[in-house]
Amino acid sequence: MKPLQLSPEDFRRLAERAVEETTRYLTGLEQRPTFPKTSGAETSTLFGGACPEKGLGPAALEEVGKIFDHARPCNGRFFGYVFGSGESVAAVGDLIASIVNQNVTAWRSGPAAVTVEHTVVGWLADAIGCKGFGGSLCGGGSSANLMALAMAREAKAPANQRGAQAGVVYASEQVHMSIPKALALLGLGHDALRFIPTDRGYRVRVDELRSALRADREAGKRIIAIVGSAGTVNTGAIDPLEELAALAGEYGGWFHVDGAYGALAAIAAPEKFRGLALADSISLDPHKWLYQPVDCGCLLYHDPAAARAAFSHSGDYARVLSQDPVEGFAFFEESMELSRRFRALKLWLSLRYHGLGAFRDAIARDLAHAQRLVRNIQARPELELLGGGELSAVCFRCKTSDADKANAAILKRVLARGKVYISNATLREGFALRACFVNHRTTEADVDTIVEEVLAAAAEVGAAGIAHVSR
Repeated sequence: MKPLQLSPEDFRRLAERAVEETTRYLTGLEQRPTFPKTSGAETSTLFGGACPEKGLGPAALEEVGKIFDHARPCNGRFFGYVFGSGESVAAVGDLIASIVNQNVTAWRSGPAAVTVEHTVVGWLADAIGCKGFGGSLCGGGSSANLMALAMAREAKAPANQRGAQAGVVYASEQVHMSIPKALALLGLGHDALRFIPTDRGYRVRVDELRSALRADREAGKRIIAIVGSAGTVNTGAIDPLEELAALAGEYGGWFHVDGAYGALAAIAAPEKFRGLALADSISLDPHKWLYQPVDCGCLLYHDPAAARAAFSHSGDYARVLSQDPVEGFAFFEESMELSRRFRALKLWLSLRYHGLGAFRDAIARDLAHAQRLVRNIQARPELELLGGGELSAVCFRCKTSDADKANAAILKRVLARGKVYISNATLREGFALRACFVNHRTTEADVDTIVEEVLAAAAEVGAAGIAHVSR
């Protein structure tokens, strides 16, 4: 047998062992604590050490159970971040994609894989009401936002030949951190980003945006792009996309929508996303609200020529010779990636297995779960609703003296109890507890556990004013 090569029989036994271990994990998933009882020292001891010189063979899998025991589980009581729950059919797709091992860089490198990705991108665009948009899959929303702003820069302030020119990009003060990071990487700099104030619902104020645009135009500054949020990470706020699109048109800017969190909710609640199809580009993450295993981000754009203007620069060895519109296609001419994994297979398989309607229903349940939590919070005088509910993120806190310090202690205790996993946000009122629903495994009972656990944790830490709450 050649080095590193398994016989078909050896592979079958290895795969069966892996399926057995993962099935056991899934069977007990809901009984696992929402964060493992572990430490940095323990994981370093368990999974560190020198690389073995002599292979362990099938015994290498014996440590897989310890991986499970020291991992943060994707069970129905995880509400911490905007992070999908890892749908199982898609996981099978990832295994198949790894076995077939296609470099999805051009049709000639992976004919089926490139075609499947085109198909999936078209499905996503259609599903959110943006029929006719093209695009590609990528690692996540940060990569998609970077590529979108590279397209905006090349369209409005060309830089590929002679370097970056000064210009201005506008976004709400609630914009995701990947936007200023992208501007730094593109050579525009953090100072090129105008943070626009938001209203009481944390949506960008159009009047403030218009004033900033007018002032910069009068000062002779180059307007590159307006970034709208279709679901801010803190509260799920959706900016007024139609009005932002109109301003982008009026001032000659690119209109990008960061929809990494929220845009896929348009499948279930299209009325919340009026104006989405007016964007020049849209980022979205199937590994969030289509529950796919990471990584699976997506950039959609209205004009493929703009993507080629930003990214087309091929070495002679990679030059595509075919003139056929299908066989001559190359993703590397419309993306910053050259080597690209077969991300589309898991999504293609998952959507074919369950059907789009099943995902629409799951997203609708997540939206309903957020509203259920809002009602549960409002029913308890010890709690205060601070923001969210427009999509599936909900921010709240316990009413207590020294609220920031007390709620930080409550959060730490909630996580230590291990029954639910929530996170935090900083809003105008200060430190907030935050729950976000992008989880196909969550039940109504799981939702109800959030308030129960927060109040129990508050009692345990002796938060002033609410320590009387019984568990």
